[in-house]
Amino acid sequence: MEQAIQVLKSLDIPVLEPGQEEYRRAIATSNLLFRFSRPDCVIRPKNAIQVQAIIKEARSRSIKVTIKGNGHSYAGHSTAFSGISLDLRGMKNRLLLWMLDVSGGDVYETLVSGKHDKFVVNGGRCPTVGVSGFILGGGLGPFSRSFGMGSDTLLEATLVTASGDLVTVKRTDDKDSKEGKLFWAIRGAGGGNFGVLVQMKLKVQELSNRYGMVVAGRYQWFPQGGFTDGIISTMNDFYVTKWPNKLTIDTTWMCELTKNTPNGIRFNVTFDGSKDEYARLIDKHIQHPELKEQLKRRVLPEKSTRFLYETLAAQWLEETERAYPEKKTYELYSSFIFKNNDRAVISKVTSIIRDLMTAFRNDFRGEQVNFLATWIHSGGKAASEKPTESAFFWREAVFHTYITVEWIDKWMERDMRLFLAKVKRELRPLSLNGTAAFINFPDRDFPTQFHEKAYFGDNSDELRRVKQLWDPDYFFKWTQGVRRPGDPDKVVRDMDDEDKTDQLASEQWAQQWKYYEVKDIQDDLEDLADLGYGEED
Repeated sequence: MEQAIQVLKSLDIPVLEPGQEEYRRAIATSNLLFRFSRPDCVIRPKNAIQVQAIIKEARSRSIKVTIKGNGHSYAGHSTAFSGISLDLRGMKNRLLLWMLDVSGGDVYETLVSGKHDKFVVNGGRCPTVGVSGFILGGGLGPFSRSFGMGSDTLLEATLVTASGDLVTVKRTDDKDSKEGKLFWAIRGAGGGNFGVLVQMKLKVQELSNRYGMVVAGRYQWFPQGGFTDGIISTMNDFYVTKWPNKLTIDTTWMCELTKNTPNGIRFNVTFDGSKDEYARLIDKHIQHPELKEQLKRRVLPEKSTRFLYETLAAQWLEETERAYPEKKTYELYSSFIFKNNDRAVISKVTSIIRDLMTAFRNDFRGEQVNFLATWIHSGGKAASEKPTESAFFWREAVFHTYITVEWIDKWMERDMRLFLAKVKRELRPLSLNGTAAFINFPDRDFPTQFHEKAYFGDNSDELRRVKQLWDPDYFFKWTQGVRRPGDPDKVVRDMDDEDKTDQLASEQWAQQWKYYEVKDIQDDLEDLADLGYGEED
């Protein structure tokens, strides 16, 4: 590793090493489960040429590379525990927005500063989401129902492949060609499988509202009396409603003991239309008087640029704070995928969540713990392509629902793991195909023989064939990545959830001390050399 670092430094590539203040900031994470992660170095390339040099050097020395777009992975897949953390945050200028002939890294800022009213790009809901990971995993945004998945708007991508080559693939490539297969695969297979994405061209979307307005808002509902049968029935009505594609309403069921508040539901609204049109939709489909009134009151019509500049920051401020909080927490996640054409299934899901929240509040009364169930509204244009048209398979989805459990006291990890395991046992059979999950909301604890079917469905085998084409030596290898044809389905012993308690922290701690032990040996050898002794002595 030392030799690789010296080679890369000689090429004027920024390398951060343990002991440097900037290194400590670069590896910082809000999820304390990964608090002891300590890669051998953090490398921050400035351009694609430098990325090529890094991949070639790492490959020649069999050094593990972990790609980090913005460090937002729920399962810590962008967090490096050894080898090289390839931090791409210094390459923000490599995004091209087609139709506007502009380039920039912060997509929203590009549109806002250019005063491009009426235009949006299908980006992430949380301001801290990295655009590359968002697109590669499929990409669910507030306008996905209007324009399709984020990956559906990808026109062209440039990657540094496992061989160190710089390759550009386009939507216009022959689908049966090697390049066409790669373009198919990077739209939904997730990051870190086929190469390092260094440049993208995305199609900017035009809103239907002729004045370039967006109706958006947020309402937190704490129903009097809690989640009664009437409230659950109201939410079932809400979830089975065939909302128009122009309207997206995300909801989060909140059981937050850290805030000492009653159980509630948060609604995030985005509508490509006028406020009057939105109000008519709410009047038509919402029967509960309080919810109807508040959903109409808690929105504002605003220019799309103002929406991107102000509403995202305000509406999802809590998400940003959760990503980079002053007081960090331990977090676990899992995701599920639901359609809304079967009220019986939706009713089972909401009933289960209510009962689990009741149990959570009773079992952990007085503890600093939270349990959230977030329903990300999909469907609409996101369901317009066939599942085999791109690697993103779950086109039937109307809701991508992810569960969060978080806690402050590290001694609560076993209880939280066992609780989340119970959630998964009850909800997984109700997810599409009894398996479906969204790779951008990953679950680190999926059994190793399970994750490909959960994330990729029937596209798993084709993805393995593309992996063989572009990475036959399996250089880009990670726990829940795409494998090659013939690779074993079970590569490690799968443990029970309770067995995983403190596993990550213990492994990271051991790796950290291993670094110091090696460093001490190296220092001792250098001291002996100064005294005239050789290695053979």
